[in-house]
Amino acid sequence: MKAAFLTGIREMEIRDAPDPRIAAPDDVLVRIDAVGVCGSDVHYYTTGRIGSQKVEYPWTVGHECAGTVVEVGGGVSDLAAGQRVAIDPLSTCGRCDQCLSGRPHTCRNQAFLACPGQLPGALAEYIVMPAQCCFPVPENMNNDEVTIVEPLSIGLYAQSLAPENPPKRAAILGVGPIGLSVLLCLRAAGSEEIFVTDLLGERLETATAMGADWTGRHGPQDVVSEMLARAESGLDCVFECAGQQETLDQCVQLLRPGGTMLAVGIPEIERVSFNPDIMRRKEIRLQNVRRQNGCVQGAIDLISSGQADVMPMVTHHFDLAGSREAFEMVADYRDGVIKAIVNVSGG
Repeated sequence: MKAAFLTGIREMEIRDAPDPRIAAPDDVLVRIDAVGVCGSDVHYYTTGRIGSQKVEYPWTVGHECAGTVVEVGGGVSDLAAGQRVAIDPLSTCGRCDQCLSGRPHTCRNQAFLACPGQLPGALAEYIVMPAQCCFPVPENMNNDEVTIVEPLSIGLYAQSLAPENPPKRAAILGVGPIGLSVLLCLRAAGSEEIFVTDLLGERLETATAMGADWTGRHGPQDVVSEMLARAESGLDCVFECAGQQETLDQCVQLLRPGGTMLAVGIPEIERVSFNPDIMRRKEIRLQNVRRQNGCVQGAIDLISSGQADVMPMVTHHFDLAGSREAFEMVADYRDGVIKAIVNVSGG
């Protein structure tokens, strides 16, 4: 089969790779139809690492994927060849203390698609995944929508962690695909007022179309002062989706006493800082958000029911041979890109 391999910093090649085969009773062989280019994939592409997770070349990336079942292992009874599926990229052991306490997303023995040293990525014609990771999707969902299930499920999990649900007044700092996913989930849940900020005007226009009540652009605007002029007592919660020191600082300024910062973005640097004086006096809660924790089916339901229209964030399409071009575009924020999708085997 063909697969896209990282071969160095900002280097990618399409190479032949061995066809994956079913090895366990619960394995499912999936033809990959489409893959979304995620920010974490781009971190591996541009820097070769995320924190302690360092790429050893050559390595395949990609974990937001839509596929079609080709073959199932002898122990799989609820999936069949020809079914279209969304993929939860996290494979868990089901036995450790985290899995048994309802925290499979922090499984001690987890294996994640495209994570160095764990599972090879999905930018390939075929992959094998455990049946528990394969979620059938209804016919009314296209491949783009199925691909967006993965980031939307992260947005849904982030929204579920807000102490007051839905939060009446919330902000999202950074509206790439994850921030827009949070926006859709907050809107579907019934939040009354949602503030959004970003560096890029095109993304703010998309956020407005997807339901944001107020948008502000970093740089030309003093977004903190403008938001607090509209919400003098501060915000109930702020979703930090940019992974930047500046936006982390803004969270602390924007939150009301007792408010909650939800850290969704992944910083490229190893350390960030907070002002402990303001954090302490406001008694601000900091909640990290790790992947999707059982929210894949919920994301499928939001899309298939029409409650979450994810299509405005899909801006560009490439074929497998154009994978490097897709990664370059996303890495450099070219041409108004929000979500680039690589059509691997699908139309």
